[in-house]
Amino acid sequence: MKEIYFVRHGETEFNKLGIVQGSGVDSSLNETGLQQAKAFFDYYGNLDFEIIYISALKRTRETVQNFIGKKIPTEEWKNINEICWGDSEGKESTPESRQEYLNMRESWSNGDIDAKMPGGESARELMERLTQFIEHLKTRPEKKILVCTHGRTLRCMMMLLKGEHPRAMEQYKHSNTGLFKVNFDGEKFDVELENDTRHLT
Repeated sequence: MKEIYFVRHGETEFNKLGIVQGSGVDSSLNETGLQQAKAFFDYYGNLDFEIIYISALKRTRETVQNFIGKKIPTEEWKNINEICWGDSEGKESTPESRQEYLNMRESWSNGDIDAKMPGGESARELMERLTQFIEHLKTRPEKKILVCTHGRTLRCMMMLLKGEHPRAMEQYKHSNTGLFKVNFDGEKFDVELENDTRHLT
């Protein structure tokens, strides 16, 4: 049995201020985010992770830096970057951009997975790169894996692992350092925990 621990990065100032990040904004954790990362390590640092995967955005590396400090092999994968939100990135949400986002989500729910924010990435593009990463995970010999990634990426990842329709993405809540634990028996994935934040209490 392979155990895969997917965790969302800790809080950034952009998260706090409600500013869109996406893959084009490479922000660092704020003080709250660093505290969340420490709490996650304090709770799970005794697990014998054999490999760590992070995105190419520094907020994921900073979140699991204490694990990396234990000399656990670490690989950076752009495939698990956050979705690109295009022209909205680095900006505060406006009524217009919010409506564009809601229209895009509705299109995805109706099966149009090529819909995207202006200048951004579609669900199809996100699904394709995450599928490549999932196929890679299947081949890894390690039995305990830590993956640090992003909110929309996690929603899409869970949907793919469960073989669901893209509309199912919206059901997955994701808190900063929320944990999704997934087991893989060699044939199918079983999601054991979703957005678990017990380490923050």
